Amino acid sequence: MSNLEGKNVIKFYRARGKNGFLSNLYKKPIIFEDREFLCSEYPFQFGKIKDPEVREWVMLCPKPHILAGLAHSLLSWDIVEDWSKIRFDRMLDVLRAKFSDPDLKEKLLNTGDSILIEDSKTDGIWGIGKSGKGKNMLGKLLMKVRDELNNKHMTNASRSKEVNKD
Repeated sequence: MSNLEGKNVIKFYRARGKNGFLSNLYKKPIIFEDREFLCSEYPFQFGKIKDPEVREWVMLCPKPHILAGLAHSLLSWDIVEDWSKIRFDRMLDVLRAKFSDPDLKEKLLNTGDSILIEDSKTDGIWGIGKSGKGKNMLGKLLMKVRDELNNKHMTNASRSKEVNKD
């Protein structure tokens, strides 16, 4: 961890190390849209591919980093028309499903209020990119999910206190 504006920073990339669970390449099965996927990269990319036959073929990919590479190489006519508008919402929904797993939820909550940064040198949208000034959308969406989980936890704790008063 390093420090940025007085806050702890957790950098992650791929599925390596202590914080590798934050990566979409982290191999933990996920149920999304009533289907089981190998890890969160799969349901995200599943929503990107237009042709159902190609989509099913790509889902057979045995390794998430290869799947990501395949998805990055898709041509524009292979991608759903509104992908640039819906991809962040889809990622958010995928992350909500991923972190509904009790173990992963606990790990995410244990990051506290740290700033989460995908330390990708090649992706300036999901990570920080080569310049270090990328959008870090994966980190931002992870922090949003963490905030939602914290708020839900606080709401449940408040309800529990109210019930115990009676």
